[in-house]
Amino acid sequence: MGLMSDPISPAPESVEPDFDTMTRDIADVPAVEVITTVAVHLMSAAAVNLGLAEDGADHKDLDEARKLITALAGLVTAGATEIGSYHAAPLRDGLKSLQLAFREASVVPDEPGQGPGEKYTGPVLG
Repeated sequence: MGLMSDPISPAPESVEPDFDTMTRDIADVPAVEVITTVAVHLMSAAAVNLGLAEDGADHKDLDEARKLITALAGLVTAGATEIGSYHAAPLRDGLKSLQLAFREASVVPDEPGQGPGEKYTGPVLG
């Protein structure tokens, strides 16, 4: 009855990532693409935590949204000069929309300049 006696073990390459290949792959990606991709991920996660996704209320967590928006603001503010206005402008617009959505979703809105990311962007008003 040796059904459990020979467990199938995963191949070593599926257990440990191939860092050489990953390093070569990431080296081929322009910085602007890495920065914008990270920003889009932060935006998406913040939107979900603001309750803006399809099942909004199920995922709403303003504490998590605040952290994500602040990280996004830091990235967009620091990265804007590096990626140029063509790429930075839509990121700034998305950031501002999230900051305004956060203010709207808050039961007690932050004072101007105290909202998520506003230490980087300055006060965001509708």
